Amino acid sequence: MRALQVVTTTGPSGVELREVPDAVAGPGQVLVEVHAVGVSFPDLLLSKGEYQLKPETPFTLGVDLAGRVAALGEGVTGLEVGQRVAGVLPHGGAADLVAVPADFVFPLPDATSYDEGAALPMNYLTAQFALAERGALKPGETVLVHGAAGGVGTATIQVAKGMGARVVAVTSTEEKAEVARAAGADDAVLLEGFRDAVGELTGGRGVDVVLDVVGGAAFTDSLRVLAPQGRLLVVGFAAGQGIPEVKVNRLLLNNVDVRGVGWGAYAMTRPGYMQAQWKALEPMLASGVVKPPVGATYPLAEFAKALEDLDGRRATGKLVVRLR
Repeated sequence: MRALQVVTTTGPSGVELREVPDAVAGPGQVLVEVHAVGVSFPDLLLSKGEYQLKPETPFTLGVDLAGRVAALGEGVTGLEVGQRVAGVLPHGGAADLVAVPADFVFPLPDATSYDEGAALPMNYLTAQFALAERGALKPGETVLVHGAAGGVGTATIQVAKGMGARVVAVTSTEEKAEVARAAGADDAVLLEGFRDAVGELTGGRGVDVVLDVVGGAAFTDSLRVLAPQGRLLVVGFAAGQGIPEVKVNRLLLNNVDVRGVGWGAYAMTRPGYMQAQWKALEPMLASGVVKPPVGATYPLAEFAKALEDLDGRRATGKLVVRLR
């Protein structure tokens, strides 16, 4: 079978399409015939050897996947051969056949395409974890989303809307602002001068939650736009400008929090947690408030090109690689 593997941790140039032995389902696993795989920031970091997880080379990329159940391992219940599913792994999904722990496999609604299915697990479960578990978001609160045109950003917009929040998107260009509005944002402002723009939109009150996948120079102003008892959720540092530091007197004086969001390490070590998250997303999928924007699609042989586009911040929505 085909697998997209990191041969050397030199970034996209070290990625190759290779023939490897067919995967089989072990006990407690689901063998998935993969139709589409999402391209994610962890894939890029893994290809560079910069992720917290450092598998030995060669290893297969691919965090998010969607396809059909090809076989069920011993002890697996609740799924059927031929059923459409989405799944998530630390890595290894970019192959024709993938054995996935059953707890990491989710039924895919008929109305959701494979491309959309490959855009769902990591981004939307991260967003749900960030907003519900870490952000304690309540209906009627206001959420500001940095990097709002990207995969995690658009997911956060839609999950926040599904939870009854008002959403203000922050993007670097007007073109990306349109992507955020199309994803469901109530308002969109440009990164340059966002603090003043958010002040005007909220009548000077500020926002209840900031979700930040960007980091960098905007971090301090993100703290400043928080309303009393606001929460700044740190998801990543896509700006690549180093990790911001917090002057804790700001937290004390304004009664605000900075909270880390590490979905994978939390969810993947708690049996049943991701299944409960998926259940929380299902009504949002059914209503249409959650509908992943797929930014671009690529054949499997062009996975490296997708990584380059992600690295160059040319991506909007979720990039998806098609295997079938």
